[in-house]
Amino acid sequence: MGPIDFQVKNMFAKVTYYGTILLNEISTNKGVPTLARNKDLNQKIKGERREQILSNALMLYAKKGLSATKITDISSASGISQGLIYHYYRSKEEIFVELIGIAFARLNEACRWLESQPLSPKEKIKFAIEELLKLLEQDENAARYHLLIAQATASEAIPDEAKGIIEKENTFPYEVIARIITEGQKYGSIKKYDAKELALVFWTSINGLAIYKAVHGEKFKAPDSNILTSMFFKE
Repeated sequence: MGPIDFQVKNMFAKVTYYGTILLNEISTNKGVPTLARNKDLNQKIKGERREQILSNALMLYAKKGLSATKITDISSASGISQGLIYHYYRSKEEIFVELIGIAFARLNEACRWLESQPLSPKEKIKFAIEELLKLLEQDENAARYHLLIAQATASEAIPDEAKGIIEKENTFPYEVIARIITEGQKYGSIKKYDAKELALVFWTSINGLAIYKAVHGEKFKAPDSNILTSMFFKE
């Protein structure tokens, strides 16, 4: 074997040796967590950016509506390049549909939770009113979601997928409150009006306050919850 052949063979042996060490390092308990941490960090960053996009899009849709809002508006408000926006969403319509889905998912899940609680019907209505008013006062996005739903429900110029979500999910909160009111009427704690009509009064009152908050922002102060509960409870 000549000197050159020996050097090549020796170099190949070193590459193989260090390559084996690297592969072993990656496959050991020391290497895997590092890769997992990087993956978790990337997922966290992606999640935060997605939330950033959704939050700013919600603000813009609440103020301007879907048709008047451009991707460039969302990009500018989010401090994210337009190209990066398209990495997460194909269009402003896709963002709108996701927001509608989130709005109903959160609202309907809260209604399911409320109905399942070991409280009397009167306590459930009182709790719901107090917590919704508190949420409107503390969380600006909560009011915007109510406004978004109201706008979308009244509009024909929204994506078909959003229309499908609204058609499927829109009546559920009213049905839950109507069931709770019906149960309360059996116990004699809630006024004897049509349960569906009282449920309508419940949600239109909350939605009206939410729209007022979305429009007036920090000027909004939630009314005394007793004003609302007095519409439902017997003396």
